[in-house]
Amino acid sequence: MPICIEAPRAPLLRVHLRWRARVPVTWRVLNEQWERSYGDLEWRGLLGERILPWYFLAFDGRATHGYGVATGGNTFAFWQADPEGISLWLDVRNGGGAVQLGQRILEAAVVRLRKGTSGQSAFEAARQFCRVLCPKPRLAPAPTYGANNWYYAYGQNCSAAAILRDSEILKELSPSGGNRPFMVIDDGWQPTNTAGPWERGNAGFPDMAKLAADMKNLGVRPGIWTRPLYTTEAIPENARLRGSSKGHGFTIDPTVPEMAELIRQDTRRVASWGYELIKHDYSSYDLTGRWGFAMGAELTDAGWHFADRSRTNAEVVLAFYRSLREAAGSALLIGCNTFGHLGAGLFEIQRIGDDTSGRDFHRTRRMGVNTLAFRATQQDTFFGADADCVPITPEVPWALTARWLDLVARSGTPLFVSADPRTLTPEVKIAVKAALASAARKQPLAEPLDWMETTTPGRWRIQGKVVEYDWYGPEGGTPFPR
Repeated sequence: MPICIEAPRAPLLRVHLRWRARVPVTWRVLNEQWERSYGDLEWRGLLGERILPWYFLAFDGRATHGYGVATGGNTFAFWQADPEGISLWLDVRNGGGAVQLGQRILEAAVVRLRKGTSGQSAFEAARQFCRVLCPKPRLAPAPTYGANNWYYAYGQNCSAAAILRDSEILKELSPSGGNRPFMVIDDGWQPTNTAGPWERGNAGFPDMAKLAADMKNLGVRPGIWTRPLYTTEAIPENARLRGSSKGHGFTIDPTVPEMAELIRQDTRRVASWGYELIKHDYSSYDLTGRWGFAMGAELTDAGWHFADRSRTNAEVVLAFYRSLREAAGSALLIGCNTFGHLGAGLFEIQRIGDDTSGRDFHRTRRMGVNTLAFRATQQDTFFGADADCVPITPEVPWALTARWLDLVARSGTPLFVSADPRTLTPEVKIAVKAALASAARKQPLAEPLDWMETTTPGRWRIQGKVVEYDWYGPEGGTPFPR
């Protein structure tokens, strides 16, 4: 059901649609999230105030039904469900204020529903509904796997020499064959950490094109991290989003034509150096000023707008994503801290959850296991669903890390290991080698079996067998942030 909006004179913020009907109070409802999840996906009973971004699943005790909007729509959409009916909210704002549509008709959203069938598992119903929402995903030609240097380096003391060392290790531990692994250089290669410009490397990375060529010669595929909307270079005042600097740099307004071209040039440059996978990060935060867990129904603060006020926020995001897609050429795109529902069909891979950790396994359990369990249904239906890296570091007990490695490697989703070379004992090498061999080939999707009872499922069906994991260890979980 398409929804179109026309408002030639009225300043428009949101549209609320309501379907009045008796909703069974016995429903169990599974939510989505705006961008990455933050350990906050779960089946719950009816809660009228609960924000359900993009789509939701409802289990009535016999069948699982889907309610949502198609991917790639021109508005930010969320649902609510209560005993008296179902609501759909369409956010048509520009920045934190009204959009100026003028005389045009906005194709706001396409509502799609799927009635469940008795006997089909909720997991399979969710996967089928994702196919309904995204009929044309853009997928990598082969399973995506490899390594990333973030969780043992955290952007510090990085160098081309260290990346080549890691590439040699990755080649040693990866299977032979045509599907070569990616070695992803994360934040820390550019002159200023967590910010552009993206024209050159720092002193530790004197020649980014040569580094990419050297990595290929070692038998790995080079990947790289960027943050397209944040720079330390001076940009015109009217091109600074929300009008001011934050931290040590400036947030770029992608609706300013000169800035849109700068973003395309930066992406083309990185691709021209020879990087075959580009991980672009932070843009949902840079565009809205909020992390996903703080967006709620408001998404962003009131009182600001983009330079171009005629487009909705979703249209601005889509134009930005499409410019990255065009500029990247044949390189794969991984969206991180991006809106997956808008990136589906444009990105081959999406980071579906917040960061795991090379310092605290509690975070890996809360973020990684939760997002893999509840968003694995987006694998190959929206994109490759990346639940984030498997950090292998001295700070995290190997017994716990090995469980996360085993699950991701056999889940049928992308696998990236982030291994401190100091941890690679013979035992660890054997496990990593087996994991990379599994991840390099097409596998059935792992299914969480106890996902209606817990937020971190421990019982999984993997390749036809039931496998159980203890995610908590002898000390259990911790209520204290680390």
